[in-house]
Amino acid sequence: MINGKDIYDVLAALVPSYVAMILAYGSVRWWKIFAPNECSGINRFVAVFAIPFLSFKLISSNNPYTMNFQFIAADSLQKAIILGALFLWKTTMSNNGRLDWMITLFSVSTLPNTLIMGIPLLNAMYGDFSASLMIQIVVFQGVVWYTLLLFMFEYRAAMILINDRFPKTAASIASFQVDPDVVSLDGRGPLQTDAEIRDDGKLRVVVRKSSASSVAPRASNLTGAEIYSIQSFREVITRAPSFNQADSSQLVGGFDDIFSLPSSRGVTPRTSLNFEDEMLKTGGKRRKEVAMPLKEKDQLHMFAWSSAASSPVNYGSSATSTDFGLVNHDISEAAICKEETASSIGDGEKKQQMPPASVMTKLILVMVWRKLIRNPNTYSSVLGIAWSLISSRWHIKMPSIVSESIWIISDTGLGMSMFSLGLFMALQPKIIACGKSVAMFSMVVRFLVGPAVMAATSLTLGIRGVLLHVAIVQAALPQAIVSFVFAKEYNVHADILSTS
Repeated sequence: MINGKDIYDVLAALVPSYVAMILAYGSVRWWKIFAPNECSGINRFVAVFAIPFLSFKLISSNNPYTMNFQFIAADSLQKAIILGALFLWKTTMSNNGRLDWMITLFSVSTLPNTLIMGIPLLNAMYGDFSASLMIQIVVFQGVVWYTLLLFMFEYRAAMILINDRFPKTAASIASFQVDPDVVSLDGRGPLQTDAEIRDDGKLRVVVRKSSASSVAPRASNLTGAEIYSIQSFREVITRAPSFNQADSSQLVGGFDDIFSLPSSRGVTPRTSLNFEDEMLKTGGKRRKEVAMPLKEKDQLHMFAWSSAASSPVNYGSSATSTDFGLVNHDISEAAICKEETASSIGDGEKKQQMPPASVMTKLILVMVWRKLIRNPNTYSSVLGIAWSLISSRWHIKMPSIVSESIWIISDTGLGMSMFSLGLFMALQPKIIACGKSVAMFSMVVRFLVGPAVMAATSLTLGIRGVLLHVAIVQAALPQAIVSFVFAKEYNVHADILSTS
């Protein structure tokens, strides 16, 4: 029976965190204390210092030799069952079961906010032993499940890149070489691909940052990790004649005929004859004769790619930009998300051959590794596990000068995380960014489907009593911030994750 003291204990654990979030929200929305660039600085501190130090403090204080493997198994089984069901849904529902939705539904249903919300809430509800269980969940979630989520995001980004650049020759790709300065294929900055034909007729693709990019990434205000907002990237390569807006409606129709581009995103543009000469001859009118393209095998293709721009820009030897300066650069995030969803990989109407599985696996492993080694949370988790194994085995205490240095920064982690989340919410045009109907659907998945599957897996493994209650409640916690950070970074239903 829940009494007044139990309710007060829960409120005492949660209200301070929400006070920090409300203060941050009011500081931006009502009192105008912080500017957007100042919010970015606060988020940078949280991402680089506060959260990694908090993770290290909690993980290093946990005894790995006394972990409840039955509880961990139930949590892992829940995630595996949901992931398997979503994979079957994706493969059988070719029109609707898209990879974007598979990733989003997996994040919403299985990745709770155990570090920031779970530990204080469950500690108030069930006592200190539940905090230890939450730390164990944090370890497995960070090391295993977030890494798997990153694999899926990078796989999606690689599929989009290959579909954009090699719609008809992807099966001929034998290897990828990615320059060291390319950290991810997420499209935050324009990428350039060089395709070379080897002696055996296979393609060797080199991925590097585009030298044409002159726009620096703009730091955005997100909690839990440092990410950058996506800048729209458009670059006109050839000298095209200037024309005003009135001419645009006459010229756009002609472009499709000259370059055979049914969409700005779908098919890699073919190289044509000199664009300026063509336009001077036709006087801006629609040309009936289609220019004969050069053979693809006789030239080297280089593309600058950005997921925000949603269209490849051809840097071939005599190629012409597919943009021509006619596209409005003020693209809202909702429009970008809609465009991304419309062209998501997995659509049955746009299937194509892909490179061999070994080639794709190697590419994704390289990109995921580069993301992980540049993430401060990776180091904090690994060091925390290593120290917990050493200290618990030989009962070694950390020197006070070291522990106090870690503690003083880690103690800011919870408060600053909630404060940064409030700043981000205040900078959004509306709190329910994805719409009421989608928000209701995500709430059903988050608070009913996930906990229901967790209850089933726990009961199957023989978990009963208070431990069963802890398992169900932790599965019904609010959305993990890291999953939202990934969604924003890769531009996959970030509005749904931010609402959650």
